[in-house]
Amino acid sequence: MCGRYAAVTPPQAMEALFQTLGALPNFPGRFNIAPTQSAPVVRWNAQTGERRLDMLRWGLVPSWAADMAGGAKMINARSESVTEKPTFRQAFARRRCLVPVTAFYEWRVENGAKQAYAIAPANADTAAFAGLWEGWKDPASGEWVRTYTILTTAANDAIGHIHHRMPVILTPDHWPAWLGETDTDASALLDLLRPYPANETRFWAVGPRVGNVRNDDADLLAPQGAATLF
Repeated sequence: MCGRYAAVTPPQAMEALFQTLGALPNFPGRFNIAPTQSAPVVRWNAQTGERRLDMLRWGLVPSWAADMAGGAKMINARSESVTEKPTFRQAFARRRCLVPVTAFYEWRVENGAKQAYAIAPANADTAAFAGLWEGWKDPASGEWVRTYTILTTAANDAIGHIHHRMPVILTPDHWPAWLGETDTDASALLDLLRPYPANETRFWAVGPRVGNVRNDDADLLAPQGAATLF
């Protein structure tokens, strides 16, 4: 799964990379994004023909949900069953998005203690998770809340010893199809949901402070102990 990640690229740089239009969100960069918090998401607006960069809440709440309570449990969607689960099926068909990311975190038990690792593409400062988004209308206030989830798949050989799952990372050549800018059938979209190449993945041990969601600073990504591993 993916339960914590960093996105530290400034909005102006995200705008250039993802070629978005419109007003940019006020986002100073985050080193420890956690479920139910808001983070930048790239979406395609078919009516205007534009990509937009907006702040959405992490943890998908389907439009038919009675309340938002279940969103915290819907931070990830398994690629293998995304077309079957009622929570994600319509979003996969109509509301796909990209989630900008610098690195994500996973933990494993070493010598009886949990060791945190940062994991990132070796060839990109900013990457994109495959995501889905939904809109939910609060019946009390009438306000719309837009939420997202991150697609996961089997871990590649580089990080499988840390965790058996990893987020789906899409390369730029696949962004148009995933966003819906091109006419791509479901089977072709599912083919995109594969592990990121092991030889293009790097990981390194980080300190325990990342385990506390109140900590959010650059030191969280600093290597701890041994040098960066590949």
